[in-house]
Amino acid sequence: MQTELSKTLGVEHAVFGFTPFPAVAAAISRAGGFGVLGAVRYTAPDDLKRDLDWIEAHVDGKPYGLDVVMPAKKVEGVTEAEVEAMIPEGHRQFVKDTLAKYGVPELAEGEASGWRITGWMEQVARTQLDVAFDYPIRLLANALGSPPADVVDRAHEQDVLVAALAGSARHAVKHRDAGIDIVVAQGYEAGGHTGEIATMVLTPEVVDAVAPLPVLAAGGIGSGQQVAAALSLGAQGVWLGSMWLTTTEADLSSPAVTRKLLAAGSGDTVRSRALTGKPARQLRTEWTDAWDDPSGPGTLPMPLQGLLVAEALTRIQKYEVAPLLGTPVGQIVGRMTSERSVQAVFDDLTRGFEQAVDRINRIAGRSGT
Repeated sequence: MQTELSKTLGVEHAVFGFTPFPAVAAAISRAGGFGVLGAVRYTAPDDLKRDLDWIEAHVDGKPYGLDVVMPAKKVEGVTEAEVEAMIPEGHRQFVKDTLAKYGVPELAEGEASGWRITGWMEQVARTQLDVAFDYPIRLLANALGSPPADVVDRAHEQDVLVAALAGSARHAVKHRDAGIDIVVAQGYEAGGHTGEIATMVLTPEVVDAVAPLPVLAAGGIGSGQQVAAALSLGAQGVWLGSMWLTTTEADLSSPAVTRKLLAAGSGDTVRSRALTGKPARQLRTEWTDAWDDPSGPGTLPMPLQGLLVAEALTRIQKYEVAPLLGTPVGQIVGRMTSERSVQAVFDDLTRGFEQAVDRINRIAGRSGT
């Protein structure tokens, strides 16, 4: 599964694996792909440094990258406390009422909530970059559009390629004009923040729009046959995220989440603003249903929604309140039916890819007779 891009980066397979787990990122690179560590949860620079040190020690010299979240629009001079003060009291009450309805216990006194939306703020992402550029990362990806021009220049000065996710050809052209090296065409099927155009339609549109820039296809890809399809559409690789959530190297905080992922079908996800305020594909739960119900207050824009629900999600996860418990994941969840190692996933991808290529070769041979 080699392409010009994979050869440039020195990887055996043109499979780019996004994950929040250092062990998974390292295993992806060791298996011949390109591991990309998601940095959004690292609000403390020392925590990111610790995990990059770990990857360096376990990646066997193979290349890897980092994914940050830098919003396209920057708000100057506003603190997190000032942003949080903008949350309406009615929305806070809705969260309290929903948690009470399902009997979700309070956190212990003095116990802080888990992940906060601060990782979406540009100043936090810049501290992450200050750490990351001290390591031999080969790729910097941004999930919310093109990074600021000075960040792109800084990456290029250090021989780091820059990638940005796009949900439309129009967005992809903006990335190209901003000096981005790789465009990730993220289809409707993908987990997390995603647009409304399916991967099969989006990929060739983006390939044509930004040629000759390399394009990675993302969304609904979890088999070697689908990798072959993506390359047939003109992509130079694939970007996989959801597939790694049920690998044995993953460190999901809740076994109940893993069980829900393994039991879910491809129709059990929903694009909802309940998590961050922007449409993000995730497991459909009674929590997402409550926020999407027209009788409710509706979600708030980013970053208010993320700040509003941070503690609630921590409580739901800590106490494993099954009806409310979810996670971002794509429609490919229907293929995630067992826990496997990252290497086993790659073995399946390469086997399926070879079968698909052989099938197309046979069809081409028959068509010529």
